[in-house]
Amino acid sequence: MSHPRHRLTHPTGVRRTVPFPVQGQSEPPVAEAATPSVATEPGGRDRYLDLLRSVALVRVVVFHVFGWAWLTVLFPSMGVMFALAGSLMARSLARPARDVIRGRLRRLLPPMWAFAAAVVPVMFLLGWKPVKEEGIWWFIKLGCYLLPVGAPPYPWENGSPSGLLEASWADQAVGPLWYIRAYLWFVLASPLLLKAFRRMPWPTLLAPIGLTAVIGTGPVTVPGETGEGLVDFAVFGSCWILGFAHHDGLLKKVPRYLTVSLAAFVMAFGLWWASGHLTEEGWNLDEIPLAQAAWSFGFCVILLQYAPSWRQLPGRLARWDGLITLTNNRAVTIYLWHNLLITATEPVIDQLWNIPYFGDHFGTYIGASYTALMLLLVWPLLALTIPAIGWVEDVAAKRAPRIWPNGSRKRPG
Repeated sequence: MSHPRHRLTHPTGVRRTVPFPVQGQSEPPVAEAATPSVATEPGGRDRYLDLLRSVALVRVVVFHVFGWAWLTVLFPSMGVMFALAGSLMARSLARPARDVIRGRLRRLLPPMWAFAAAVVPVMFLLGWKPVKEEGIWWFIKLGCYLLPVGAPPYPWENGSPSGLLEASWADQAVGPLWYIRAYLWFVLASPLLLKAFRRMPWPTLLAPIGLTAVIGTGPVTVPGETGEGLVDFAVFGSCWILGFAHHDGLLKKVPRYLTVSLAAFVMAFGLWWASGHLTEEGWNLDEIPLAQAAWSFGFCVILLQYAPSWRQLPGRLARWDGLITLTNNRAVTIYLWHNLLITATEPVIDQLWNIPYFGDHFGTYIGASYTALMLLLVWPLLALTIPAIGWVEDVAAKRAPRIWPNGSRKRPG
């Protein structure tokens, strides 16, 4: 028995999944999160930003299991991740832009190649015939698995005859790769965006929301993958540039009451706009570009305005130090693989009905708690994937491979 799962959607309305940040070594966009705007040692880690990253990651997984639209309002993970990545990009651009972009590509591509090497051959084995369907143009699109300037192609229906893989598994698995395209666009544009921001900070910061109002609400429509990429760029552009503002300390120059008041006004506008443009997904802001842009921006402004400077996690949060370190060090792996692993939980749970006595007497309870079982099962699957695949992130960052990088070190002797 296969339980119907929430179809994951892209902010432009295309069925896709939520993105991931990219981690590296000296200035990794995910793991090493300290910025000069906080009182940390050069190259140190800001544990508050690490905490935000981990919360965003958990929220993404929970959303993809249950599909609760209100989670996109409770914590806009995408905006948070882009804001943190923008802050790190601003720090990195103290070095020559060419070196920074080359370093980002080096850290970004190998984990994606490893994922594609595992997933794409399965698509062909299950009968994907893109050349017959799309012609020679498909070979150019396939190159997006190597350099993701566009969204990589995949079959919408590609299930296995045995039912082990449902028809939409490729859509579920490859969907997260849209974020790599968005992230790459931001990385390539960052040298110019940072110059524009430092000359005209406020117009540059707010311009993407205005662009979203033009190309994300209907007045101007750009078709195809280019249109999707432009909408992504506009929706999350202000969050990315807000990362520049956090790095440069711009938010600290504005009275806190004024910043929070204006952010609350922008967020209220986002909710108002969403209330009049609800889709079949309800309050899923991923489906309402202008609402997503406004709500995410205001939310991130408040998070970064109140950002403390934590060299160590305080109080009870300290008990989660190892898990937060692990999720930051393996954020790319978790984001790339989590959706495929969620899909993989279904055939495992379905086997519960085949257990003698258990399936007959508890089958009703299995069906009622199916999604909860998926959430419980996906974590051990991720725990197996991290040591099996995660070391690719270390190789990409020119580090010695680590099996379980949770920050713990062996004691002498």
